Amino acid sequence: MKQLKDMFSEYGDIVTVEEVMKMLQIGRVSVYQMLKSGEIRSLKVGKKYVIPKKSVIELFDFQ
Repeated sequence: MKQLKDMFSEYGDIVTVEEVMKMLQIGRVSVYQMLKSGEIRSLKVGKKYVIPKKSVIELFDFQ
């Protein structure tokens, strides 16, 4: 898990949809699908998503 934190250290604690796209190397539609399904935890404020970087890192927690 520490390696992932180091890998994503260039990103702030809160990331945008565009940053998640770069982090996971996936497209915008895939990110929105993951957000809407709850696979990536987020909070929707108005029309924007507030995405904790931790919720992206947790995708890789296979334990």
